[in-house]
Amino acid sequence: MSTLEDSILGEKKQYYCSSSENESDDEGEQGNRGRTGSNLKFIPEDKIQQQTHWSGNGANTGPKGVIRDWQRYKQLETEKRDCQEQEKLDLIKKLSITTSSDSEAKGAAKQEMFDNELAELMDEDFLFQYQKKRMAELLAIASKLPTFGTLIELRDGDEFLNAIDGEQNNVTIVIHIYNHNDSACKNMNKALCELAVEYKNVKFCKFISTAAGLSMSFKSTGVPALLAYKAGQMIGNFVRITDDLGEEFNCSDVETFLIEVGVLLDKSCVPVIIK
Repeated sequence: MSTLEDSILGEKKQYYCSSSENESDDEGEQGNRGRTGSNLKFIPEDKIQQQTHWSGNGANTGPKGVIRDWQRYKQLETEKRDCQEQEKLDLIKKLSITTSSDSEAKGAAKQEMFDNELAELMDEDFLFQYQKKRMAELLAIASKLPTFGTLIELRDGDEFLNAIDGEQNNVTIVIHIYNHNDSACKNMNKALCELAVEYKNVKFCKFISTAAGLSMSFKSTGVPALLAYKAGQMIGNFVRITDDLGEEFNCSDVETFLIEVGVLLDKSCVPVIIK
């Protein structure tokens, strides 16, 4: 039988000694020194390592434990908040994509419809047919206009007013106020006679200044004067027109002047489809 010392020295590499007695009891400790190791409990080292390894849950109430708990709490809180924000962003993105897709689809449909209509309008056959139809309408309106072809003489104020107010609204009226003794007025009457033949739908008239009740100053310095009316409204008032045409002018000069001021239509601008 080995002693306690032999047991300790011989088996210390494989075993640890554990006493079940109270270490504060001096007498028991001294009594056990002379006894054998029958009351000692030996535990293998591998089992001791298993027992000494802590695998349970415990709360460290020290400062470090509190700090770690607080950090963990903030971490979880941050992760939760980030997760919620990510869910919101995903939802917003989903809704945005859906809305954008619907809007783009509608925009694409409208653009396609516009392109088709534009392509139809730009078709040469369509444009030609439209121009032909429109010109036919204008010709129909023009065909309903009265024709004159001569320079009409107005004898008094009543005829002057009736020539303006009693005519159709789409008829242009040109009245020449003249003086018998003025050479420029004679030249103007001659030019208007030629224009009346060329512009049959325009009503050209002449009105002597003595019948108009004008002043002596106007009779001598204001003639030749051209007055233009349409739909009862004056559209042109050209007193002493020789300031623009000069003393020597012809029918072509008068025609160009009336076209420039918008009284007559330029025949050179008539569409080819009418010709």
